[in-house]
Amino acid sequence: MSGNIVIVNLGSREFKLIGTAHVSRGSIDEVKKIICDEKPDMVCVELDQGRLSSITKNDNWEKLDLSKVFKEGKGFLLIANLVLASFQKRLGNELGVKPGEEMKVAVETAQELGIPYSLCDREVHTTLRRAWAKCGFWSKSKLLASLLASAFTKEKLSEQEVEKLKDKSELDGMMGELADYLPAVKTVLIDERDRYLASRIWTSTPADIPKKITAVVGAGHMKGMILYLEKLYEGKEKTDVSELDVIPPKGFLSKTAGFIIPAAIIALIAVGFIGKGAGVGFEMILRWVLWNGSLAALGSLLALAHPLAVLVSFLGAPFATLNPLVGVGLFSGLVQIAFRKPRVCDVENISEDATSVKGVYRNRITKALLVFFLSSLGGAIGNFISFPAIAGLLAG
Repeated sequence: MSGNIVIVNLGSREFKLIGTAHVSRGSIDEVKKIICDEKPDMVCVELDQGRLSSITKNDNWEKLDLSKVFKEGKGFLLIANLVLASFQKRLGNELGVKPGEEMKVAVETAQELGIPYSLCDREVHTTLRRAWAKCGFWSKSKLLASLLASAFTKEKLSEQEVEKLKDKSELDGMMGELADYLPAVKTVLIDERDRYLASRIWTSTPADIPKKITAVVGAGHMKGMILYLEKLYEGKEKTDVSELDVIPPKGFLSKTAGFIIPAAIIALIAVGFIGKGAGVGFEMILRWVLWNGSLAALGSLLALAHPLAVLVSFLGAPFATLNPLVGVGLFSGLVQIAFRKPRVCDVENISEDATSVKGVYRNRITKALLVFFLSSLGGAIGNFISFPAIAGLLAG
């Protein structure tokens, strides 16, 4: 048995775990052959219903309402999701393999043979939102930076290098690096899902009935899943993982952080008016508006936004600063899609366009997201720069 296939016998059930690389041609062939040859009683796959639909029907983007995304404050989550998908898409294009094809083949083969199958992964949006909620500001910045860097890197992996991703020593090294770089993200993306997948696979069939279960999962989950399956068998782990579907509520600091900068700016300006007079007070307001608005507008310009979106970025940034519940990206993004409405071709080509900088600027959906992101980033930088700029007037 190859190193990426592990058989775990627990009581009356045999669990065969097939560790795959999600853009591996070898994984596709291996999965189909094992299911056809062994005809297990149950096939479990590392997919949720949304991801299965996206790789079989490819209609998720047709249902996308960008206005709703911006208004609900989910712009950054959508960007993270899109960047992750684009990285796998680009890698798959280089190797001639569609991302997640081995999971799709596992489901299709089970259907052809009349074998029950179970989708055992957590909804991807829940995973991303939990990861985002557990990250501080610095970790969020590092996460977005690493995602963007991976999406547009020119480095190419050969088919042999992809196959090595299924090797235990290679994966241990990668997991160690991720844990050091972004421990909260590693906990949500790997550790929580190890437990979630193991629990869903364990409960896919009755424990007291002899069964052969074949589970197709990413190779990075194999080690953790085996540990959790053994704990479930020994009664040391509970089968209920519903708490892992819950988005953690914001802590006190997270809830109040957005109000700190506006409060500090207003307080500084008030001190300027009271202690230095109206002239200094108005000069402080002018500097704050210029720094905040100009950098938000610069972000929109870098995204090659519609001129009105650039203007709205400039005018809206100061107001967005005073209202932490509304970001300037909401205003600029809504104006961008109002004057540059996404076309049918943008929906059809988004997965491909998201794999290159040129495609991101060409596609109206990804361009609107870029306008949202860069104007928000510019406004945030403007806040930090404007604070010492206006505080300096008090010392004059």
